[in-house]
Amino acid sequence: MNGFKGEGETLAAAIADDAGALDNNACEILICPPVTLLSRVRETIAGRTMLGAQDCAIEQSGAFTGDISAEMLADVGCSHVIVGHSERRINHQDHDKIVRAKAEAAHRARLTAIICIGETEAEREAGVLREVLARQLTGSLPPEATPENTVIAYEPVWAIGTGKVASEEDILAVHAFIREGLLALKGPTGEGFRILYGGSVKPDNAAEILALDNVDGALVGGASLNADDFWAIIEACTGLEA
Repeated sequence: MNGFKGEGETLAAAIADDAGALDNNACEILICPPVTLLSRVRETIAGRTMLGAQDCAIEQSGAFTGDISAEMLADVGCSHVIVGHSERRINHQDHDKIVRAKAEAAHRARLTAIICIGETEAEREAGVLREVLARQLTGSLPPEATPENTVIAYEPVWAIGTGKVASEEDILAVHAFIREGLLALKGPTGEGFRILYGGSVKPDNAAEILALDNVDGALVGGASLNADDFWAIIEACTGLEA
């Protein structure tokens, strides 16, 4: 929940201008601004980056005051929507069943669902990290999910906005565990799902994180509010194989 009209347009324009000069396809760039900025950001980026939203409702239409449907997001030009972000899970009680229903709503509207999973610091210290991730992945992933319509984002809750970052060894282990879970749930197609890492990704650690096995991109938080920092992360990605 950051950004008003002017600063949102300025930030999107700075990112889009650099993206327009990108001469390879080593990465895809997605911007997910607050819903109030979606229309203006869509005009600003003009196809140079993708546009996504931060959440969606389960229902398609009706008497749901304050909610925004996946179809409405598609109508304004979104191609993606984030569901199950830890802040939604914690602050709005979006449990696994709700996250799955929101992902299904995204698919209904032909949007790519970015399903977030991740453990709290207390859960990590209690040694139940794998149990938590397995429950969230199994409970949040719709039966019809495919690598084409679904992305998984691992975000250790204790690392979001704190400056703390999981060690490379931890990221490797957790992303390998998620990959194993996807293979168990989806068979061979589980290999094709993108798994993003999100947790205090910054210019000075992005290259190392993005180079790890089973890390297929980054879900960037605070660093995305600064065009130079966000672009430095993108540059770290473009140096890798697509």
